[in-house]
Order: sequence, then C-alpha cells, then structure tokens
Amino acid sequence: MPAAPGPCSMDPGQMEATLQRLAADLVAQVKPEEQVVLLGIRSRGLPLAERLATLLRAATGAAVPVGSLDITLYRDDLTEMVGSPIVRPTEIPFSLKDRTVVLVDDVLYTGRTIRSAMDALLDHGRPRRVMLLVLADRSGRELPIQADLAGLRVEVPPGHRVAVRVKEIDGEDGVTVEAC
Repeated sequence: MPAAPGPCSMDPGQMEATLQRLAADLVAQVKPEEQVVLLGIRSRGLPLAERLATLLRAATGAAVPVGSLDITLYRDDLTEMVGSPIVRPTEIPFSLKDRTVVLVDDVLYTGRTIRSAMDALLDHGRPRRVMLLVLADRSGRELPIQADLAGLRVEVPPGHRVAVRVKEIDGEDGVTVEAC
C-alpha cells in the first residue's frame, strides 16, 4: 500500500476493513502446507492477532493458534526506563518448531520493538519462518526492519505519533496521528 501523506485517521469501519484485507493478504502469502501461528506483541498487538485469527478461520476454515509475546525485558532501553517495568506474561501454548510465526503489532516505527520481539521469540523456539504484520507502518526507522504486511503506511511529521486504539483495551477502535 502506498504511503499516505501527513496526518491520517482510520475509523472503526475502516479499521475492520483493513484487518479483513490484511487477513486476505496473509492467506495469499503463505503456502497451504505452512502451519501458521499468530503472536501478538503486548499490548495492542494481541487483540489484533485475536481478530485476525477469527478472520483467517472464516476465510480458510482452519483454526489459527494465537499466543502473546511480552518484550519488556528484551528492550534495549530497559535501563533508561523510570521506575519498575511492568512485565506481563508471554503465552505461547504451542510449539514454534516448523511453524510460520506471524508477529502482530499495532505500529512499526523505529524497529526496536520488533528487534526485541525477535529476541524474545527465539528464546521460545526456532520457527521455520517469521513474518511481520502491522496495522500501521510509519516513517522513522532506526533499524533495518520492515513489515511483510501493513494496513497503512504513513509519513508522520516530526513531533507526532500514530495512536492506535482497540476496543478490547481502549473501548473503541481507531487510528489517528497526534501531536506528542
């Protein structure tokens, strides 16, 4: 998808349509014999992964396992954080061996979250392949990491951030670009 210029937004209907498109794109990119699992990066990646699993089951008839990945202790800025970090559980109730793991996150920005997620993931096993699916891919990469599938690609002005809201956590769905 081409990059959108400047500030953008996604209402709940657009967000649902984007998730449906991402599910269809994922089905198109994996081979029928691949065993796909979804790992949602806490916190907003997890509800997105759960919704994608529902859409994938509707599209293919097959259940797609979902797990969660907490990257807190793998962050490269852990020593710079004020106070004690909040560590939530990583839950991967299935083997990663010979699976195609799709990491799911809300926003791809610097790439540091995904680097941390890769470190955490590999502590739990060695999958056959790892893919990255994000709802929003924004400018500002610091590491050579890119999304395999992105719902929205947007150039974000300095001093702004992409805010993703999901009804499971925030009570509503939406994506906006906001001033920091």
